[in-house]
Amino acid sequence: MALMLVKFDLKKRVKLAQTVWFMYWFAVMAGVLVFSMGLFFKIELRKRSELMDNNESHILPNLLIFMGLIACGINAFGGKVCYDSLDPTKFVKWKPMLKTFLVFCVVFNALLIVTALMCFVMKIPLQFTLSEGLKNGMRYYKDTDTPGRCYMKRTLDLMQMEFRCCGNDHYRDWFEIQWVSNRYLDFSAKEVKDRLGSNVDGQYLMDGVPFSCCNPSSPRPCIQMQMTNNSAHYSYDHYTEELNVWKRGCREALLSYYGGMMNTIGALVFLITLLEVAVTVGLQYVDTSLSTLANPEDPESESEGWILEKTVKETFTDIMAKMKATGKGGKVEEGGEEGVATVS
Repeated sequence: MALMLVKFDLKKRVKLAQTVWFMYWFAVMAGVLVFSMGLFFKIELRKRSELMDNNESHILPNLLIFMGLIACGINAFGGKVCYDSLDPTKFVKWKPMLKTFLVFCVVFNALLIVTALMCFVMKIPLQFTLSEGLKNGMRYYKDTDTPGRCYMKRTLDLMQMEFRCCGNDHYRDWFEIQWVSNRYLDFSAKEVKDRLGSNVDGQYLMDGVPFSCCNPSSPRPCIQMQMTNNSAHYSYDHYTEELNVWKRGCREALLSYYGGMMNTIGALVFLITLLEVAVTVGLQYVDTSLSTLANPEDPESESEGWILEKTVKETFTDIMAKMKATGKGGKVEEGGEEGVATVS
């Protein structure tokens, strides 16, 4: 018994072909959308590539770009097949390759589902990538004269202002590194000597943050230096005072931005997968309805269409039987070759 058997006459077959043809071209536009989302995501990642610890984060946008291009190709081909199915003389040339094409479509749909799932799963490695990348970026913030790192200060400052964040996990992360270049330090000054001698690494550490951490909405002028020294500022207590620097860490801010983008892309890819499944089913009905004409010489004769010629269980059993037969055939051939070698 065929799965989801439907009877067709000429009018229904024409309507089916026209509907699937329209859906295929809509799917072509969906493929362009997947390609565009992958390209946009890749550009957004490249903007802050200096803050990424590795290049693994580009796997997802590259996959989206690839899947978008493949979707455009197979959907354009499917649309052409549906258009030619209205003319039996034109449809004959596509008939031998349709089963292979339909199998390829099923595999492509499965890959689309995997791509959608990756949009949600890849947020986990992205979190660690951002954490390590931001730590390195903050460490190189002061190296404005070092080739390859001279733009790190600008990148970090622009990012902290754009995403309203400060440090990696917290603004206090800046207290743990030297972010002022030695060229701007007066090594003869007592304060500089004291700070350099206050830690084993000989770094100029201070309780301050870059200007880009300042919150412009604060009514009080930004206190970005000596933030833990209450006596350095009038009417100030860093334990109770509402600080006028951003409190949210940049790792959380970037993860929220990229995570939201990935969730949106994943949801859209799932919806596009449903469309791809629909057009694959539609093409299967077009193929089977034209293959089962009661009178092939009469285009107006009735026919039947289905998704599977047998039930799901029977189809699965047949596939397993064919795989076992193929495996046994391979073993027999190997045994035959060994026998020939022994005789010779």
